[in-house]
Amino acid sequence: MGGFKAFLMRGNVIDLAVAVVIGAAFTSIVNSVVKGVINPLVGAFGTKDLESYRSCLKGPCVVDQAGNAVSGIPIMWGLVLSAVLSFLITAAVVYFLMVLPMARILAKRAAHDKLKEGVQETLEVSELEVLKEIRDHLVAQRGPITGTGTGSDGGAGGGTGTHPTS
Repeated sequence: MGGFKAFLMRGNVIDLAVAVVIGAAFTSIVNSVVKGVINPLVGAFGTKDLESYRSCLKGPCVVDQAGNAVSGIPIMWGLVLSAVLSFLITAAVVYFLMVLPMARILAKRAAHDKLKEGVQETLEVSELEVLKEIRDHLVAQRGPITGTGTGSDGGAGGGTGTHPTS
């Protein structure tokens, strides 16, 4: 039961559930745009409903009020065209309202992080240079170190030096 709870509480399951709910709500918006705006625009060129465009393969096509073929074999290419337009509108809205802004935000964040890393590297290099200068200055104050022993830090010259405290 603990594994099932962990599965449900994972972030990607919640994200997927939210995406499905939002997608379902968004589908009704797109369908409304197609039926309320696109179909009437296409209807201005001949028919009031894009989905009613059809061709007949055999004989005269007679369709009842429900859209079912009574005689003939209708090819309902207007229905396919309406579905393609719905898809293209959905894809355009998703791209321009979701994908593109998110890509811009992520690009800005990546540039900011890269700049921040560059500043951090500069600080680290500067800090290293300052430490080297301090070391060199301390060595210069102590005077030359002679001897062949090694000090506690593993460096050369920890044996007999000319420093006043040694």
